[in-house]
Amino acid sequence: MWWGLLCALVAACAYGVASVLQAVAAQSVEGGDRGVDPRLLVRVLGQWRYVLGLGLDALGFVAQLAALRVLPLFVVQAALAASLAVTAVAALTIGARLGRREWTAVAAVCAGLALLGLSAHGEGSRPAGMAFHSGLAVATAVLAGLGMLAGRAPRRLRSPALGLVAGLAFGVVALAGRVLWTHSLTDLLSDPATYTVAAAGVLAMLLYASALQRGNVTTATALMVVGETVVPSAIGVAMLGDTTRSGFTPLASFGFVLAVAAAVALARFGEVAPVPQESRHSS
Repeated sequence: MWWGLLCALVAACAYGVASVLQAVAAQSVEGGDRGVDPRLLVRVLGQWRYVLGLGLDALGFVAQLAALRVLPLFVVQAALAASLAVTAVAALTIGARLGRREWTAVAAVCAGLALLGLSAHGEGSRPAGMAFHSGLAVATAVLAGLGMLAGRAPRRLRSPALGLVAGLAFGVVALAGRVLWTHSLTDLLSDPATYTVAAAGVLAMLLYASALQRGNVTTATALMVVGETVVPSAIGVAMLGDTTRSGFTPLASFGFVLAVAAAVALARFGEVAPVPQESRHSS
């Protein structure tokens, strides 16, 4: 199980550094004032920072899938929330400052993950039927509709709403990755979860890129963390057989709350100062 924890931490590091690169790229391109514009992804793909960030995202996703093979969702998703601690430290390279509050939050994230690591049991073995796999595809379509509505919400609600729906879409990616059939290529291609991973992943990136451009990105990032951790973790416990070691449930619960709360406290590092005007159209 130790290698699963290692994979989760690799994923957190990869996602954390990618967030800094993608935030700079997203704020370096022009975007519409209202709505979710799919062309935004095309524009940011012209930014080398965003492309490098996508490469790190791919590395993180592979590590995340490996971790989901042996660890409960609540451990893996809390570790991914800890990517904000990595983002905070990485943001030092572009001039961000970390005060006592931020360093305390970074330490709290690490402590929470340590408690989760101590209390985690191996991945639950309860199978998820085809109805669950198909339900994830339906959930992705519903989230796409909610994302479109969030993009047209009043300005003060737009960015937080986009962040929350993006987080839920990232949660769907985690759930689909957890139940994905990987025994053979035929199983992989016939499993709705395979296509859900791709569709929900693109949707989540689009919605979060939109949130980075509009309104209060700190709040959006905090809600994204909540969406991608709390909901899939609860589903993992309720429906997929995720458990803790015997007698360690209180410790795991405290570690989860500590890690997620500390990550939310670091949410402002989802927002990176825009690059200078002269570099806005550079690639």
